[in-house]
Amino acid sequence: MSRIGKKPIAIPSGVTVSLAGDLLTVKGPKGELNRIIHPLVKVTTTPEFVQIDVANKEEKKSNALWGTFGSHVRNMIQGVTVGFQKQLEVNGVGYRVAMQGAALKLEVGFSHPVMYNLPKGVTATVEKNLITLQGADKELVGQTAAEVRNIRKPEPYKGKGIKYIDETIRRKAGKTAKTA
Repeated sequence: MSRIGKKPIAIPSGVTVSLAGDLLTVKGPKGELNRIIHPLVKVTTTPEFVQIDVANKEEKKSNALWGTFGSHVRNMIQGVTVGFQKQLEVNGVGYRVAMQGAALKLEVGFSHPVMYNLPKGVTATVEKNLITLQGADKELVGQTAAEVRNIRKPEPYKGKGIKYIDETIRRKAGKTAKTA
């Protein structure tokens, strides 16, 4: 039995949760999110709560989906009320980042600047060497941050590259000169 899935999920004021067939829609001040519900999962909504349940509580896959969809619905409600953000830091001599329309222009040691088009639903702000990605969909914000970081991963010798703000890079010692 899932401890996360069986807890009812409170709906804050200003948020509406509706279920049409197998499509769950959550609307709030920050936007609207949709998710298709798995056939093994049952969702019931009231004006105050959302309750997640499964048909067979003894089956292992059903229990996994029960907790997973409970977390998905909680993340959807938090996304449309508060939103999610990820911060990335650009380190390196001559490494620059700037917004150019709806795209990030990254100059990170290649012979050309890299243009990264932000997906719909994600906004970015740039301050010096700090990139802040914001959006209502937790998965989309996280995936976008991972793709931006993947353009130039931090290297272990000098720490140059794009890293998460709370990430620590394990540094390696470089070559040592021979003493004669």
